[in-house]
Amino acid sequence: MIHSEFELEPDLIYLNHAGVAPWPRRTREAVACFAEENSRRGATDYPRWMEVEKRLRNHLRHLLNAPSTDDIALVKNTSEALSMVAYGLDWKAGDNIVTSDEEFPSNRIPWESLRNKGVELRQADLTSTPLAEEALFELVDRHTRLITISSVQYASGRRMNLQRIGEFCHKRGILFCVDAIQSVGAMKADVQAWQADYVMADGHKWLLGPEGLGFFYTTPRSRDLLQLRQYGWHMVEHAGDYDRTEWQIAPTARRFECGSPNMVGIFGLEASTSLLLDIGMDAVERQVLANASLLIEKILADPDLELLSPAKAHAGIVTFRPVSGKPSRLFDYLRDHNVICAQRGGGIRFSPHFHNREPQLVAAVDLVKTWVSIAR
Repeated sequence: MIHSEFELEPDLIYLNHAGVAPWPRRTREAVACFAEENSRRGATDYPRWMEVEKRLRNHLRHLLNAPSTDDIALVKNTSEALSMVAYGLDWKAGDNIVTSDEEFPSNRIPWESLRNKGVELRQADLTSTPLAEEALFELVDRHTRLITISSVQYASGRRMNLQRIGEFCHKRGILFCVDAIQSVGAMKADVQAWQADYVMADGHKWLLGPEGLGFFYTTPRSRDLLQLRQYGWHMVEHAGDYDRTEWQIAPTARRFECGSPNMVGIFGLEASTSLLLDIGMDAVERQVLANASLLIEKILADPDLELLSPAKAHAGIVTFRPVSGKPSRLFDYLRDHNVICAQRGGGIRFSPHFHNREPQLVAAVDLVKTWVSIAR
């Protein structure tokens, strides 16, 4: 079932799930069927579309181990959800936020933009201590309002101990925000064990869905701390009662969904998440880690390559570079030979998912070795 779901061209080695993932067959079919139905019947069957949306929220609840679908909003992307937190909290001059120096711009720029409110962003060097989490903790003081961190760093592939960070924050009354885009869909997630206040991710990476749709998880207490910056018909308590003149903000996470949903994206992401749940996240995580471990083993065994990702504290991202020669030239060579990857963190980033087979990974590394021998 696994491999029949992916219909990539046979000469393509796709190792860029940390960028934009290919859709499974069922996702393509779901979107195509929706488009066909819409073109022939319009919104005649809209109530059935809402059932698909309901299933998606349930899938996300299971993938996150969230207490309720009421805690999950469907948003455009990770950046939107992060901005909702950044501009929803009531900041005071002198407050500070602690994060790392390895964050993707989505989890840096919204916080940096708060400087005009007198809020300081403190960026920890995650390599400065044996345990990366300790580097965060060392920057915390009595003015720290929030710790925000990526579950897995996009360039290095460093996997954070979210449960440890969550416990630290909970004991000190600090809010905890997780950009989970590089782990949800690849690794088991548990927002309750993490004691996270806010968790968000796009659907187009490890969740294998379309771009333009993601989720935003909040606890009831933490979402009540956020002032809303956008309003509309969909985020009120009695959405759909258009004649009602008085309104209240919905108590659920739907308050963050001000208008009409991205129904095309919903059909796609519902199908993609159904595949992950059919396989089971235990099995998905095992295979993702096995694929990453195989790459790490082969890179460490080659004296001409330098591993940039942690050898142990990793998830699905493996970043490396040649000891001599420019990574950009190696990247061009790999692209020319149909290895789809990325340049990140000063090196080459491979990010295989559960459906990648061992021969593909071996072939990709062999191409790297061939380039090294040519480049000498």
